[in-house]
Amino acid sequence: MKQVASLKYGVIFKKAFSRPEIFTAFVRDILGVTIEIDHVDTEKSFTPVIGQVNAQFDLFAEDKKNRIIVDIQHTRHADHYDRFLHYHCMALMEQIKTAKNYRPEITVYTIVVLTSGDKHKNDVSIIDFDPKNLKGESVGEIKHKVIYLCPKYVNNETPVAYKEWLEAIDDSLDEVVDEQHYKNRAIQSIFNIIEKEDITPDERAIMFDEYNQREHEETLKQETMDIVAKKMLIKGMEISLISEITGLTVDEINQVNL
Repeated sequence: MKQVASLKYGVIFKKAFSRPEIFTAFVRDILGVTIEIDHVDTEKSFTPVIGQVNAQFDLFAEDKKNRIIVDIQHTRHADHYDRFLHYHCMALMEQIKTAKNYRPEITVYTIVVLTSGDKHKNDVSIIDFDPKNLKGESVGEIKHKVIYLCPKYVNNETPVAYKEWLEAIDDSLDEVVDEQHYKNRAIQSIFNIIEKEDITPDERAIMFDEYNQREHEETLKQETMDIVAKKMLIKGMEISLISEITGLTVDEINQVNL
């Protein structure tokens, strides 16, 4: 067993996955695409800004044919599917300024890692931009994709190429991993990189800030849901329905009702 820093922290995820050899191995297994890069940008943004929102990508790399975006998110947001679709479209639109027609020369792939899970409870969800005929068959015109990964929901049907990566990310969340369980050399390298004793004071400070911000957001969310639940109780709504709408457990709703 090895003591590691959790990959739910953006600073730790970037520390590991910004290594070109690890980034390319991850992309190869998730996308089936081999890229040739010598560096990975962190907190990448475009200048000039595309649209009215100056978004940043956690990890960004490209070669002559592929532009790869990898983002990590731990706090659950209702809009994360739309948010990362927006990021993906920004990375497409940025190419227009140098394009000769409407077909970007570089294929854009966005990989989103949702470490805290998602209401749909899918291990892998994909937005595939390629047109389909009425039989559901791809026509092979557009390669761009957005892939959402939820390590929490790995199961026996999870594709083999994905499974070990997702298990490793999820395994790190409690800050203890069984490194003997993993055969992938890139994953073994990640565990060495994020070993607790190798985390710098600056990285630890950023982890504390991330933790405090997340705790603050969760507290506000809980308080808001408590208020909503109380109003529903006053109106006589059934507890089971309130639980479904707010996401609160029956016990939490009963506490609000005291």
